[in-house]
Amino acid sequence: MLVHAHPDDETLTSGGTIARYTAEADTGVTVVTCTLGEEGEVIPPELAQLAPDRGDQLGGYRTRELDAALAALGGPEHHYLGGTGRWRDTGMVLAGHGTRAALPAELHPRAFARPDVFGTQLAQLLDVIDAVRPQVLVSYAADGTYGHPDHVRAHELTAAAAKARPDVVAKLYFAVRSTELLDEGLAELLDACGDDPGRTGLRWPEPDEHPGHDAGAVTTRVDVSAHDDERIAAMRAHATQIDVRCGGGWTAFAMSNGIVQPLLGVEEFVLDGAEPGTSETDLFEGVET
Repeated sequence: MLVHAHPDDETLTSGGTIARYTAEADTGVTVVTCTLGEEGEVIPPELAQLAPDRGDQLGGYRTRELDAALAALGGPEHHYLGGTGRWRDTGMVLAGHGTRAALPAELHPRAFARPDVFGTQLAQLLDVIDAVRPQVLVSYAADGTYGHPDHVRAHELTAAAAKARPDVVAKLYFAVRSTELLDEGLAELLDACGDDPGRTGLRWPEPDEHPGHDAGAVTTRVDVSAHDDERIAAMRAHATQIDVRCGGGWTAFAMSNGIVQPLLGVEEFVLDGAEPGTSETDLFEGVET
């Protein structure tokens, strides 16, 4: 079971992993999405009226995008935490260098990251866990990847849920992307573009502009290179949020900031409570099925 904050996070953070395990006949995959992503920025100009400061219809539109993305990834079971639209995207403000986020000064009454609703949300997540009984739980690291308050809340909820159901959840993982893997991916992308970064039509990142984790902390590296087609289709489904560019032998994408990111053939995770030196290639390693 993978717990994500907004539509598109499942694809960006763990789309290859979802596709890989959904393709295995003996493995059930469930995705929990905590909000509709109402506060996201809108990339296509023709859809700008969906934005929260205009028509405020982005959340409903993104449910359709998520349906299409999950279908592209193989059709895992899906739940919205507390039901569709129960929790609203908290939004964020940028803080510090690069894409670092922080909690907005004002919070919507249904904001997912409100401090006074954690208990209700935990009960809702435990309801799904009790119904599905997943052996493996996946969410973000404690920093929420880049500090987004909804990612941080999803991490907190997932960690608390795993602790509350030790008889069900055998392993808890936090999805990360190491700086080393990102740098390797960018170098390979640049080489595929003939050392011309302008071929992607996207802006190349400045040093440390993309958040990344220490490669030494990564315990698990899942090869998802066989599922590039599914991942690209899923990213294209999230058209309001992800700008996908493909050329001869290369694929790149960007969020609304227009900063290029490579499509990586490996997805990285940190196993909670792992012994030093742990090195895995399968989330179910050591799990009795």
